[in-house]
Amino acid sequence: MSETLSSFQLTPGAAAPDFSLPDAGGRSVSRAEVAGERGLLVVFACNHCPFVVHLADSLGGFAGEIAALGVNTVAINSNDLERYPQDGPEQMKVFAAERGWNFPYLLDESQEVAHAHGAVCTPDFFLFGNDGKLFYAGQYDDSRPRSGQVPHGGDLREAVRRMLGGEEPLARPYPSSGCNIKWKPGNEPKS
Repeated sequence: MSETLSSFQLTPGAAAPDFSLPDAGGRSVSRAEVAGERGLLVVFACNHCPFVVHLADSLGGFAGEIAALGVNTVAINSNDLERYPQDGPEQMKVFAAERGWNFPYLLDESQEVAHAHGAVCTPDFFLFGNDGKLFYAGQYDDSRPRSGQVPHGGDLREAVRRMLGGEEPLARPYPSSGCNIKWKPGNEPKS
C-alpha cells in the first residue's frame, strides 16, 4: 500500500471549483445544490482504497455532525472505472449505504473536477466556507490503516470549528494522504 500526499494546488481563499456531476443513480447534482448554509466539505473518495475504508464509518458520523451545524458534505469518485470497476456506480451505492454516508456520492468520470481541486489522493479533503472560498485542505486526522488508531477526524474537526468560529485557518495543515486517484491514461496531473 503506497501513500500519496495531497498537492495543495488550491490554497486558502481560492474559489470553490464549480461542478455538476451524476450520483450513482444518474441524477445530476451541482455544487450549489449540496452546499450548506455555512459551508461545504468536498471529499475525493472511492470504494476500494484502504485509506478511505479505514475512515469511512467515522466520516459518515462526522458528516452528520457538521450538517447539524450547516456544513454539508459531498463525496466525489474520480477513479478510472474501466480499470477499477469495483469503484463503479452500483458498488458506490452499497459502499455509501454500509458506511452511513447520508450525503451525495458523485461520479467524476472526466476527472475534471479532481483536476480543478488539485485532488491527487483518496481521501482528499477540501473545506469551503459559506463564501465559497477554500478554508482548509488537509488530512482527516493522523490515523492510518493498520496503525491501530481509531479514526476521529481531529484535524478536520478543528478546521470546521475554526471556520465556524471566525478564526484563522490552521497555518500548516498536514496534507491528506491515501491512494493516488486512478487516472485515465494521459490524464495524470502535471508535476
